[in-house]
Formats: sequence, structure tokens, C-alpha cells
Amino acid sequence: MGATKTEHFTEQQNRIANIAKALGHPARIAIIEYLMKVNECICGDIVNELPLAQPTVSQHLKELKNAGIIKGNIEGNSICYCIDEKTIEIINSYFSKVIETVSKEKCC
Repeated sequence: MGATKTEHFTEQQNRIANIAKALGHPARIAIIEYLMKVNECICGDIVNELPLAQPTVSQHLKELKNAGIIKGNIEGNSICYCIDEKTIEIINSYFSKVIETVSKEKCC
């Protein structure tokens, strides 16, 4: 498989692609929806909500955290996760521009 050559793209293009890649799994979408419902939680709570093993959930949490979609704070022996508002703003801004452009231009 060839290199992605990300250096040929803008920082914003790479950032949006990284976020989109992290969102590209239904388990991660389920995790985000659960975090929206409870506003924050401990990793064990997420494991109880999903039909996945704890190591699998941890891997999905890691991918979401690496993309900046969620953030976590250590509380004792547990990590409390919540959605990172800054990244959601980046996504919202990007897709708002897409919607604005598409609604103005009827290309097809």
C-alpha cells in the first residue's frame, strides 16, 4: 500500500480527514451518542452499554481521543470521558460551509 502523502494537503484538510476516519466505525458513533446522553462517564459504563469486550471499547476510546473527539480525566482508578467541544466546533464549521456552498450552487 502506498503512502498517503498527507504533506500535500492543508492542515485543515488533514484534521478533518483524521476526525472523519475516527468517526468511521459504528461503535465509535455509539460511544459518542452515549457520551451525549450521560454528558460524561467512566470507561466501565461504556462497556456496559455496548456489545463489545472491554479491550475493544478501550481501543475505540483511544481512537476517538487521538482524533480529539473526546477527552478524558483520570479519577482514581478510572478515566472519565466527555466530548471535546472544540473538535465538535471544527466539524460543525466545516460541514456548515459545505451545506452553505451546496445550497447556493445546484450542480446536478
